[in-house]
Amino acid sequence: MIERKMVRSLLFVPGNRGAWLEKAVASGTDAVVFDLEGSLPYSEKESGRRGIRKVLDVAETTGPVIFVRVNDSYGENQAADLDVLVGNGLAGILVPQVQGVDEILRLDERLSDLEDKRGLEHGTISIDPLMETPQALFASYQIATSCDRIAYMGAGISRRGDIVRTLGYRWTPEGLETLYFRSKVLLEMRAAKVHNPLSGMWGDVADLAGLRHLANQTRDIGYDGMMVIHPSHVAIVNEIFSPNPEELQRYREIIEAMENSENSGKGAIRLHGEVVDEAHVLTARQELAKAAKLGM
Repeated sequence: MIERKMVRSLLFVPGNRGAWLEKAVASGTDAVVFDLEGSLPYSEKESGRRGIRKVLDVAETTGPVIFVRVNDSYGENQAADLDVLVGNGLAGILVPQVQGVDEILRLDERLSDLEDKRGLEHGTISIDPLMETPQALFASYQIATSCDRIAYMGAGISRRGDIVRTLGYRWTPEGLETLYFRSKVLLEMRAAKVHNPLSGMWGDVADLAGLRHLANQTRDIGYDGMMVIHPSHVAIVNEIFSPNPEELQRYREIIEAMENSENSGKGAIRLHGEVVDEAHVLTARQELAKAAKLGM
């Protein structure tokens, strides 16, 4: 099975700005996504593809993983995107405006064909379906289980983008208008065992307090990370979606205390006033393993 990197922050970069990769790396982001869909006019799509391929050819394996948001599944541009981009250095494909399972299955088949032709292990390229239509949000479990490439996924929270147009909600900085479907998609991703749930981005570059509020809310409901629109947002998102040293020490204490209890023939214990049992140990081990994947 392909090992996927844990991603807290996924920084968007216009597809014709490959030179910005150096700034993206300096931001500390876990992943970069070059955008061929929304940020490029039709006349620049081919040069954008070729430029990204050049970046992929020389990208450092120790840097952030690189994704590309390709064009949607209903035109000729996505096929051209894949023909140029699938190869070494590419970690995954973000698919905009997903409608349902069929287009994911077609993409899976196409990626498998290209991987075979280019000597890549099957499943090397992950798929991140962007959940920004009512159809996708409604069918999120079916989409999440449609193929084994689905490793990163989550519901959008746009202020003026595709999802607000198709759903018709009125955006607020508190985010309550999107809380239901963000939670629904998260629940169904977890049921489908999606590797790394990622929510949508905070669109106001200058409002770092608003970003912090939404990132905390997103972490509180169970996401592992967020998409990011500007390098100045990366450090805040990484901080919020990382366990702090006190939390890690608490998890180690739980494991040690329960191991001592079990060695003494006992079960549940009290630790710092809290009842602790085997379920707490499982959670502690899971969170420590996640921290290890983040290099903590």
